[in-house]
Amino acid sequence: MSLMFQPLKKYADFTGRARRSEYWLFTLFIILVEIAYFILVSAIGGGTSGNMNPIGFVLSGLYGLFVLGIIIPSLAVSFRRLHDTDRSAWWLLIAFLPFIGGLVLLVFNVLPGTNGPNKYGPDPKTGQTDTAAVFS
Repeated sequence: MSLMFQPLKKYADFTGRARRSEYWLFTLFIILVEIAYFILVSAIGGGTSGNMNPIGFVLSGLYGLFVLGIIIPSLAVSFRRLHDTDRSAWWLLIAFLPFIGGLVLLVFNVLPGTNGPNKYGPDPKTGQTDTAAVFS
Protein backbone atom coordinates (compact mmCIF):
# COMPACT_ATOMS: atom_id res chain seq x y z
CA MET A 1 0.00 0.00 0.00
CA SER A 2 2.89 2.38 0.66
CA LEU A 3 4.04 1.95 -2.94
CA MET A 4 0.72 3.42 -4.08
CA PHE A 5 1.63 6.77 -2.55
CA GLN A 6 5.39 6.59 -3.16
CA PRO A 7 5.15 8.91 -6.21
CA LEU A 8 3.49 11.53 -4.00
CA LYS A 9 6.34 11.25 -1.50
CA LYS A 10 8.82 11.62 -4.36
CA TYR A 11 6.71 14.46 -5.80
CA ALA A 12 9.22 15.94 -8.25
CA ASP A 13 11.99 13.32 -8.19
CA PHE A 14 12.71 12.58 -11.84
CA THR A 15 15.88 10.61 -11.13
CA GLY A 16 16.32 7.00 -10.16
CA ARG A 17 14.11 4.04 -10.90
CA ALA A 18 10.55 2.95 -10.11
CA ARG A 19 9.31 -0.62 -9.84
CA ARG A 20 6.34 -1.84 -11.84
CA SER A 21 4.29 -2.11 -8.67
CA GLU A 22 4.95 1.53 -7.75
CA TYR A 23 3.89 2.71 -11.20
CA TRP A 24 0.78 0.54 -11.49
CA LEU A 25 -0.41 1.08 -7.90
CA PHE A 26 -0.16 4.85 -8.43
CA THR A 27 -2.13 4.45 -11.67
CA LEU A 28 -4.73 2.43 -9.75
CA PHE A 29 -4.95 5.22 -7.13
CA ILE A 30 -5.64 7.79 -9.86
CA ILE A 31 -8.27 5.58 -11.48
CA LEU A 32 -10.02 4.99 -8.13
CA VAL A 33 -10.15 8.73 -7.43
CA GLU A 34 -11.60 9.35 -10.89
CA ILE A 35 -14.24 6.64 -10.45
CA ALA A 36 -15.20 8.07 -7.05
CA TYR A 37 -15.48 11.56 -8.57
CA PHE A 38 -17.71 10.43 -11.41
CA ILE A 39 -19.91 8.39 -9.06
CA LEU A 40 -20.33 11.40 -6.76
CA VAL A 41 -21.11 13.76 -9.63
CA SER A 42 -23.63 11.29 -11.06
CA ALA A 43 -25.24 10.75 -7.65
CA ILE A 44 -25.85 14.47 -7.09
CA GLY A 45 -27.01 15.02 -10.65
CA GLY A 46 -24.34 17.52 -11.58
CA GLY A 47 -23.50 16.24 -15.04
CA THR A 48 -22.97 18.97 -17.60
CA SER A 49 -21.70 22.45 -16.88
CA GLY A 50 -24.94 24.02 -18.15
CA ASN A 51 -27.08 22.64 -15.33
CA MET A 52 -24.52 21.89 -12.62
CA ASN A 53 -25.62 22.46 -9.04
CA PRO A 54 -23.29 24.14 -6.50
CA ILE A 55 -22.07 20.84 -5.03
CA GLY A 56 -21.19 19.57 -8.49
CA PHE A 57 -19.35 22.81 -9.16
CA VAL A 58 -17.30 22.38 -5.96
CA LEU A 59 -16.57 18.73 -6.80
CA SER A 60 -15.43 19.72 -10.28
CA GLY A 61 -13.12 22.33 -8.79
CA LEU A 62 -11.65 19.81 -6.36
CA TYR A 63 -11.19 17.31 -9.19
CA GLY A 64 -9.44 19.99 -11.24
CA LEU A 65 -7.07 20.68 -8.35
CA PHE A 66 -6.44 16.95 -7.99
CA VAL A 67 -5.56 16.66 -11.68
CA LEU A 68 -3.22 19.65 -11.47
CA GLY A 69 -1.63 18.19 -8.34
CA ILE A 70 -0.84 14.79 -9.87
CA ILE A 71 0.66 16.01 -13.15
CA ILE A 72 4.19 16.32 -11.77
CA PRO A 73 4.24 13.06 -9.76
CA SER A 74 2.71 11.22 -12.74
CA LEU A 75 5.44 12.49 -15.01
CA ALA A 76 8.10 11.74 -12.40
CA VAL A 77 6.99 8.14 -11.85
CA SER A 78 6.79 7.66 -15.63
CA PHE A 79 10.36 8.95 -15.97
CA ARG A 80 11.55 6.61 -13.21
CA ARG A 81 9.63 3.66 -14.68
CA LEU A 82 11.34 4.14 -18.05
CA HIS A 83 14.66 4.46 -16.25
CA ASP A 84 14.00 1.09 -14.60
CA THR A 85 13.71 -0.48 -18.05
CA ASP A 86 17.01 1.22 -18.98
CA ARG A 87 15.33 3.69 -21.34
CA SER A 88 15.59 7.45 -21.48
CA ALA A 89 12.59 9.49 -20.37
CA TRP A 90 12.53 10.96 -23.87
CA TRP A 91 10.57 7.83 -24.78
CA LEU A 92 7.52 9.52 -23.23
CA LEU A 93 7.31 11.69 -26.33
CA ILE A 94 6.26 8.62 -28.31
CA ALA A 95 2.85 9.03 -26.66
CA PHE A 96 2.15 11.78 -29.20
CA LEU A 97 2.01 9.19 -31.98
CA PRO A 98 -1.64 8.16 -32.31
CA PHE A 99 -2.42 4.55 -31.35
CA ILE A 100 1.13 3.20 -31.59
CA GLY A 101 2.70 5.52 -29.02
CA GLY A 102 0.39 4.51 -26.21
CA LEU A 103 0.86 0.83 -26.97
CA VAL A 104 4.65 1.17 -26.98
CA LEU A 105 4.56 2.91 -23.59
CA LEU A 106 2.19 0.26 -22.24
CA VAL A 107 4.64 -2.46 -23.27
CA PHE A 108 7.54 -0.56 -21.68
CA ASN A 109 5.60 -0.16 -18.43
CA VAL A 110 4.66 -3.84 -18.30
CA LEU A 111 8.19 -5.12 -18.98
CA PRO A 112 10.31 -5.96 -15.94
CA GLY A 113 13.11 -3.62 -15.04
CA THR A 114 16.75 -4.44 -15.59
CA ASN A 115 18.34 -6.63 -12.93
CA GLY A 116 20.96 -4.94 -10.83
CA PRO A 117 22.08 -1.35 -11.19
CA ASN A 118 21.89 0.45 -14.50
CA LYS A 119 22.96 3.93 -15.60
CA TYR A 120 19.93 5.43 -13.84
CA GLY A 121 20.59 3.99 -10.41
CA PRO A 122 20.45 0.88 -8.23
CA ASP A 123 17.83 -1.80 -8.62
CA PRO A 124 14.74 -0.72 -6.60
CA LYS A 125 13.88 -4.37 -5.87
CA THR A 126 17.04 -4.91 -3.86
CA GLY A 127 16.40 -1.89 -1.66
CA GLN A 128 20.00 -0.72 -1.93
CA THR A 129 20.57 2.98 -1.78
CA ASP A 130 23.51 5.03 -2.84
CA THR A 131 24.98 5.84 0.58
CA ALA A 132 27.52 8.21 -0.91
CA ALA A 133 24.68 10.37 -2.28
CA VAL A 134 22.84 10.30 1.04
CA PHE A 135 25.80 11.46 3.12
CA SER A 136 27.26 13.97 0.68
